[in-house]
Amino acid sequence: MNIKIYLYVFFTLMSVFALNGVNFNGIMKKGKVIEAKVLVLSLSFALSYLLTNFVVDFLE
Repeated sequence: MNIKIYLYVFFTLMSVFALNGVNFNGIMKKGKVIEAKVLVLSLSFALSYLLTNFVVDFLE
């Protein structure tokens, strides 16, 4: 169970780093910077969940 926690943290940081390269401000309305950051954070949590489950299932 401890390995899952480390994988969640690692993949969350990795996905936040990767998603910061995407310009979500072009998709969002002007002046909605906070909403774009929340979108990046939500997508990074979703990606980390999916990647962690994939790696754990793959290793088992």
